[in-house]
Amino acid sequence: MTKRTLFAGLVATSGMLAAGLVQAQDIIDDELVINGDINIVTQAPAADHLDYMSVVRSGWTFRSTETQAMQMDDFDNPGMLAVESAMSDFTTAMGPEDESCASCHDGPESLSNVRATYPQWDEERGEVQTVEMQVNECITERMDAEPWGYNSTQMTNMSGLISWAGRGEAVNVAIDGPAAETWEMGKELYYTRNGQLELSCANCHEDNYDNYIRADHLSMGMTNGFPAYRLKNAALVSVHTRFRGCIRDTRAETYDVGSPEFVALELYVASRGNGLSVEGPSVRN
Repeated sequence: MTKRTLFAGLVATSGMLAAGLVQAQDIIDDELVINGDINIVTQAPAADHLDYMSVVRSGWTFRSTETQAMQMDDFDNPGMLAVESAMSDFTTAMGPEDESCASCHDGPESLSNVRATYPQWDEERGEVQTVEMQVNECITERMDAEPWGYNSTQMTNMSGLISWAGRGEAVNVAIDGPAAETWEMGKELYYTRNGQLELSCANCHEDNYDNYIRADHLSMGMTNGFPAYRLKNAALVSVHTRFRGCIRDTRAETYDVGSPEFVALELYVASRGNGLSVEGPSVRN
């Protein structure tokens, strides 16, 4: 029986257990529809490379009813303020030739497939690139302007706009071919214990999701909702900022945003969410 067949059977009969691979709480009834018309897939069959999971779930399914509701309407989603700011940047001229994002792209909607497929291998550069790296490539090489800080507000907002443009698209991050080496590096980082607490990403988001730690409800750690507006921070938060926070909580030395280690980790974690929908900017605790 394939994972997809197993998943379909579990949805139809939610009380069943799948030979220990799926817990009863893994199949949920909550449905995320944004603005009444954008259907978001919040649970999907696990990718083939996830040997010990049959279902993956968006972080939205682990949030309180109140937090979930904030994401269901753009008027209530505080992350939309960042998207609106990025829309202004999208049409703002930069560099000596007064070029803008809009000079090449016919509106943010033309980038609807970007967030769903990044990070991805860049043949010309010979490396895996994140959305932020691609944005800076456009700014420096096509506009001849100064790069934005990898974790700057402008950059995070633009990433939020690109995610907004792709809401509802199925995450489909490629991990084969030349990207495989980076993906393997990310996988190793995901399962490596760090810090004084000797915890890995997997200890929380694979072994203990749906449990509580310091009053926080642990999710599966998916990135399909990033950048995410975190109520705790009162700000839009990038994937790498969240990685740094997690590693800090293990009391370990962390990597820099945009580092090869975090790019690799982002590729691996993104691939764990293949099949879910892009839903950024999401709202999280």
